Amino acid sequence: MKSPKNRNVELVETVLSDNLPAYHCPDCQGNWIPGDNYDAWRAHKPQETVDPRLIRGAWAEDFVPSEYDKKAGLCPTCGRYLTRAKVMVKNPFYVERCHSCGGGGGIWCDEGEWEVLESLGLHDKVELLFSAQWQAEVRSVQYAEKEREALIEKLGAQLAEHIFELAEVLESHPNGDFGVSYLMRRFDKPQ
Repeated sequence: MKSPKNRNVELVETVLSDNLPAYHCPDCQGNWIPGDNYDAWRAHKPQETVDPRLIRGAWAEDFVPSEYDKKAGLCPTCGRYLTRAKVMVKNPFYVERCHSCGGGGGIWCDEGEWEVLESLGLHDKVELLFSAQWQAEVRSVQYAEKEREALIEKLGAQLAEHIFELAEVLESHPNGDFGVSYLMRRFDKPQ
């Protein structure tokens, strides 16, 4: 079985966390997890949900994606290109999966990516990464975080914190929209 990132290198058998059988590339240090192996391994795991808000900044900033992450991978089973799903953490990277062959949807993780997935609690939920809903939710969380950072930058941390607290109070109040309307009218003055 050839490496998805270097077709001249043979993969060698290995075992990942919790006795998950996989194949390791001695050249690029990535891991190929055959879909059947992954499905059988997952069958013994509790099926918990993961909130996309919990992954923001969850992984240490010192993780640097592999240089091979930019290179498209080929499925070791069928030879077709692997589908990529972006893992949007501080230093984003791509996990790859085969959706073409009958090989059970094998998964490729470049060096260090499996460990990041483990730390995020996504290693046993890789299919989430390939769903449009998950990707949209993560983008929404990232947008909200950037908006929050911009507010802190423009207003200062102390005033921004007051605004965040007020927003939470108004959101949870049954007539909070009246408070928002009042504030909008106060600032809707001709310049």
